[in-house]
Amino acid sequence: MTAKNIFLWVLRLVAAYILLQTLRFKFGAEPESVYIFTKVGMEPWGRIGSGVVELVASILILIPRTTAFGAMMAIGTMTGAIFFHLTKLGIEVMGDGGQLFYMAIAVWVSSAILAFVYRQQVLKLVPERFVPAALRG
Repeated sequence: MTAKNIFLWVLRLVAAYILLQTLRFKFGAEPESVYIFTKVGMEPWGRIGSGVVELVASILILIPRTTAFGAMMAIGTMTGAIFFHLTKLGIEVMGDGGQLFYMAIAVWVSSAILAFVYRQQVLKLVPERFVPAALRG
């Protein structure tokens, strides 16, 4: 296994681990999770829906043939999480020292790198005339 492959697996595992470990809070309706989604006006459907998306994203990230798709899903959900931290929740939520915010950043960065590296998984589904030359590489 090359250093690049090890690095990409580390990124996959970091993103998937963070996404998966937060599911018990969402699906278990833990007070922190209920507070967050109530504050942003999306309780309970946003909490449960984002949990389902994060579960699917983490599985797709771990499957080499679908990594880009899972990474794109994770980027979408983490963009929403980061947005709400910056606009309604604040960096620190219920005395967590910013842990949820920083985990969202870690998933976003890991997923962005994975989506870029594995972009051909997505681009092969798009007619070539719609793909800029810079992305085809």
